[in-house]
Amino acid sequence: MHRHHTITLFTAATALALTACNPQAGSNGKPAAPSAPAPKASSPSAPATGAKTATLPNLVGKGLQTAQDEAQAAGFYALKSHDALGRDRLQALDRNWKVCSQTPAGGGTVDTGTTVDFGAVKLEDTCPASDSPAPKPAGTTMPNFVGQGMKAVRASLPSNASITVKDAVQSRMVLQESNWKVCSQTPAAGTALNGQPVSFTVAKVEETCP
Repeated sequence: MHRHHTITLFTAATALALTACNPQAGSNGKPAAPSAPAPKASSPSAPATGAKTATLPNLVGKGLQTAQDEAQAAGFYALKSHDALGRDRLQALDRNWKVCSQTPAGGGTVDTGTTVDFGAVKLEDTCPASDSPAPKPAGTTMPNFVGQGMKAVRASLPSNASITVKDAVQSRMVLQESNWKVCSQTPAAGTALNGQPVSFTVAKVEETCP
């Protein structure tokens, strides 16, 4: 009798051990049916890669602030502006400036990522017939700076250049160079620039050089 119970307990323990070692077995000792594979997570759809276009308004003649607002309303946010008179003045207060030109021109369908550049002058200024670009970097030869805005001229010379500026009309101090233009220069245009000092006489932009 005692021997029969021992055999029965041994058999049950062996079955439990085999079940634990075989994770595929069900609670009744039979192999469990294979589980269905987990559904794959759906991958997000790729964003559209095509460029977006819109009609760029013609903003010439408008105040610079208004032009910028209308360009943004049309979907164009890459905006910049420059002094159309080539005097390198900053458009610090956009409401005080008006648009003389724009690039690209208005009226066409344009990629909205395109940079729109406004050529502008102050409200009291007259727009030029065409943009007067600021002078290019001087390089190794002295350019002809006569008639150019003094601030833009200084920016085109090497940053370590020794520069003297004097009023050609009176004995005034030249404080805000963007309001002055070059009347004469030393050295003359075409002279090799090798680090020598340069000097200019200037007058107010609305004045006539002597």
